Amino acid sequence: MALPVGMKRYFLNLAVLVCALGAGQARAEDASAIVKAAIEYWRDVSSVAVFDMSIHRPDWQRTMTMKVWTRGNKESLVRVTAPAKDAGNSTLLLDNDMWSYNPKINRVIKIPSSMMNQSWMGSDFSNNDLAKADDLIDQYRHTLLSTERHNGRKLYVIEALPNETAPVVWGREVVKIRDDHILMEHAFYDQSGVLVKRLVTTELKMLGGKMVAARERMQKADKPDEWTEIVTREAQFGIKLPDSTFTLTNLRNPRE
Repeated sequence: MALPVGMKRYFLNLAVLVCALGAGQARAEDASAIVKAAIEYWRDVSSVAVFDMSIHRPDWQRTMTMKVWTRGNKESLVRVTAPAKDAGNSTLLLDNDMWSYNPKINRVIKIPSSMMNQSWMGSDFSNNDLAKADDLIDQYRHTLLSTERHNGRKLYVIEALPNETAPVVWGREVVKIRDDHILMEHAFYDQSGVLVKRLVTTELKMLGGKMVAARERMQKADKPDEWTEIVTREAQFGIKLPDSTFTLTNLRNPRE
């Protein structure tokens, strides 16, 4: 028996709606997968890297060399190696906990939640930026806004909005990720939707057997003369690291 025209139209509209919802879910899943792959690409199973961090202000500039060890998504150690007056200053991250060590006072200090938005090592990165990298995966829902091109490769523009109960600072984040998993741009917006700062990759290089973001600049939107640049000089990936690397003992008394 033939369906009435109205019934046909109802089922047709229902089918279109289901397809649209399914496509929207797929896009969300794809966007989340792209973000996760980008973060995991840099950290790998483990990594050891050496980088220079330059803090630029209108009337002065300061550069420090650091070595960083990471394992998985929850363990990392950053240690200043130069200049001599700053050498030994270190930061340890274990899951969501952060400790710092200052050799001048020979003290390990646990960073309280009230200080997570303060500057890390006097730079334009905050303690929260360093400690909450995985929040972009776990605490946000992702939407693919558009695609662009960068040096012949596809660039995904993805918006990240925090989940309702997410313990995060930013009201919105927008990332640009190449199809080879390299994060090219990361913009941070406050709860009112105003751009606060932006991290931009300005140079790519083969390090440790893969192409990585070798030069990145974090700049505040309202202070164009103030920025922090990180230049990665060396990097190794997928190497075995002892458990003792990521301990408070090693933070205070380094073994290498």
